[in-house]
Amino acid sequence: MTIRCRPMRPIDVYPCVEIVAEHPFIGPRYGSLLSDLGSIWLSLLGREAFRAYVYEDLQDGPPRLVGVACSAIISADFLQEAKTPPFFWIGPELARRVCLGQSPLLSDKQVREGNSHGGLNVTIWERAQHVRDMHRIEVSNSFFSTFIELHRGFQLKEIVGQGSTVETLAAHSRNGYLFISKGDGKYTETMDKQPHDLIREPHLTGLTRELAFSRLGTWASTLFLYEPPRFGFSPGEQRLLLTALLGGTDEDLADELGISLSAVKKAWHSIYERVSNYDAKLVPSPAPVEEGIAERGKMKKQRLLAYLRDHPEELRPAAP
Repeated sequence: MTIRCRPMRPIDVYPCVEIVAEHPFIGPRYGSLLSDLGSIWLSLLGREAFRAYVYEDLQDGPPRLVGVACSAIISADFLQEAKTPPFFWIGPELARRVCLGQSPLLSDKQVREGNSHGGLNVTIWERAQHVRDMHRIEVSNSFFSTFIELHRGFQLKEIVGQGSTVETLAAHSRNGYLFISKGDGKYTETMDKQPHDLIREPHLTGLTRELAFSRLGTWASTLFLYEPPRFGFSPGEQRLLLTALLGGTDEDLADELGISLSAVKKAWHSIYERVSNYDAKLVPSPAPVEEGIAERGKMKKQRLLAYLRDHPEELRPAAP
């Protein structure tokens, strides 16, 4: 697998906007808003309600940017507007409202409270492949698989999105999403038009928590599986653990998070102590006299990360 997904950094923002601008279907949707999109995304980086990732090709030389994807956790009012015919392009409308100071994205506090009580609504803001990589199946597959991984563990109520290519629409249907009818705004398994016509005008795909239980076994339905977290990690601990799940040494984590190596080690100590208070068997501490403590520490980290891959709810924002 030569495609790597990682969180968007400030240095990535404007190259990602260029990918959107050059996309034959997505770029024209934004029009004059393209000139503001970079500053809008920069202002949202780090917000709980804005989750942005880039995709790089690692084959044959230094990493090359091949795609960008971002999602937004939105208010119920905006979701209802988006689902009410006639539809509009969600990404450009989000950009326009943020620009006007009327952002429909939830605050960090609202995200934490919603994820603990009742659930959240998510929309795909944008998912764009570089024009030269638009038809590479491995890039498209990475988009869908990582979206699932990056959004599992939230207490979701509903997800909506829009396609950028005929292949994207087909993948939405194949992965378990439904279409929303332009006639009555209700979910249906059939498209209103042929795919090559549908992507040229506003349309919607999505799924609700209730409908997901009738589509068990699909990729999309797995997004609605939820268990309350046990450990109550702090936002800083969650950021470290999310970065650790992408691989790398403690030195890599310090560089990625912009903190000292000693701060990373202190954070790991706090994390292990917190986990052991709830589940001592998950991260057992070796006796001081035992040999190979460093190796056992590595195994402890591996066991915890393996657990978190199966329990992503531990890494999602939640009310104290």
